[in-house]
Amino acid sequence: MISSMIFIIAYLGLIFFLLIFLFFMSLYTAFLIYSSFKGSPYVATRKKVIKEILEMANLKKGKVFYELGSGDGRVNRLAVKNWQVKAVGVDINPLLVFWSNFLAKLQKLDKNCQFIRKNIFDINYSKADYLYIFLMPDLIKKLTPKLKKELKKTCLIISHGFKIEDKGIKLIKVKEGKPFNTYYYRI
Repeated sequence: MISSMIFIIAYLGLIFFLLIFLFFMSLYTAFLIYSSFKGSPYVATRKKVIKEILEMANLKKGKVFYELGSGDGRVNRLAVKNWQVKAVGVDINPLLVFWSNFLAKLQKLDKNCQFIRKNIFDINYSKADYLYIFLMPDLIKKLTPKLKKELKKTCLIISHGFKIEDKGIKLIKVKEGKPFNTYYYRI
C-alpha cells in the first residue's frame, strides 16, 4: 500500500516536472521565434572566435562597448572580463536579457556589464566607442542611417557575419573566419 502511494507521488511529481519543463521550453521557443521575426535569430558564437574578434578590435579599458542583439551576453562579458570596458547589451528577448544579467552577476561583472530589453532602434548610440553587431543584412541596412547619424566618428563598428553595404561607412579591416568573416568599420 505505501509503496504504491510512493510510486503514485513520484509519478505525479515527474509529470509535474515535465509540464513545467515543457512550459519553459515553449516559452523559450516562442521568444526565439519572436526574435527571428523582429530581425535576427539568436545564434551563439564560440568563445575562441569572440576572443579573436575582440583582440583585433584593440579594446581600451573604460571605453563604452555596445552589442546589439546580445543574446546570452557572452561577447559583452568577455569584453568586460578581459579588457575592462563598460558594456551594454541590447536584446529584444526578455529571457535572454534575464539570463545575460544573471550570468554577469554570477561572474561579478555586473558593475560594468548591463543588459537591457529594448528595440535596437529605440536606443541612442552616441556614447559608444565600440559597436558589435551580429545581425541579418536587412536589419543592418535599416539600422545603418541611425548609426551614421548617432555614432562618433571614432567609434569602431564590428560586424560579425555580414558586411555593412553603405558608402558612408569605411571598411578598415576584415578578419576571415569560418563560418563567418568579421568586418571592422568607421563612420
